[in-house]
Amino acid sequence: MNGATPPYSIGELSARTGVSVRTIRFYSDTGLLPPTGRTPAGYRRYGEAALGRLHLIGVLRELDVDLGTVRRVLDGDLSVARVAAAHADATALQIRALRLRHSVLRLVARRAAGPEETVLMHRIALLTSEERRRLIADFIAALDTGTPHARSAADALRAALPELPDEPSDARLAAWVELAELVADDGFRARMARAAFPPADEDALPDVDRAQAAELLGFARRAVADAREAGIEPEDADALPVVDAVAGRFAAVLDRPDGPELREWLARRFEEGHDPLVERYWRLVWAVNAWQVIPGHLPFQPWLVRALRRSGPVSPSRR
Repeated sequence: MNGATPPYSIGELSARTGVSVRTIRFYSDTGLLPPTGRTPAGYRRYGEAALGRLHLIGVLRELDVDLGTVRRVLDGDLSVARVAAAHADATALQIRALRLRHSVLRLVARRAAGPEETVLMHRIALLTSEERRRLIADFIAALDTGTPHARSAADALRAALPELPDEPSDARLAAWVELAELVADDGFRARMARAAFPPADEDALPDVDRAQAAELLGFARRAVADAREAGIEPEDADALPVVDAVAGRFAAVLDRPDGPELREWLARRFEEGHDPLVERYWRLVWAVNAWQVIPGHLPFQPWLVRALRRSGPVSPSRR
């Protein structure tokens, strides 16, 4: 500038950048924005380089870079690229935390949770991946494995562990919270230890020849799987032919008449051989892991019990 007074006063810098006069004065006092020169009266003046420096300070502060790091960038000790990379990582963590917080809030609202349940859900949702693994491992380790059923249950649990990702969807987070609440229940642990894995369908018919039971229950499982694939619910009219086919096969093999007595007997047997809470656990594991639900692998008993209970009397046209 050939000794000329730099063109910008603090007020003019403020008008050009939108940064307040007070903030510019602070930056100048702390050495982040030293004046380029002074007027004869001693007022600070700033040149084009200072204007560019102030723009950079403003951008870095807007990106939440602390003043100490800003100074190192301005002094040339750190590159903007390194600072941007570090803050991008930090921002990603903040975004992840906000998304999780958002999901927890929506879950609390959806469940109309009270104060104690809200605190519990928050703690469960914020467990680290290591803490989540330890929770399930402790649940499995505490099973009483004194029976073959309990040992096979423990093996099955270890083979299909729930794994919640760092950024879960609302559905996966909700499934994880419910699953964690379930495994914390001592009563559920005892029920899991009594469950047979893989399911021994024949155990539902202890007074029937095992070969016959295996054939009959395999038929029932396939019939229900086909109905589910077709989108048929137990309460639908289209469920009646499925019930008729299953009951008819049982009647033929067991040499018993198909009627209300046989169907009620089947419904009771299937209810006794199936634990809905254990089924719920596995459904939650599938949801947490985002595994595809395959109709043929779902327990068939609940569907068939509901269909049997509403099938009504067997009319001649349905025989």
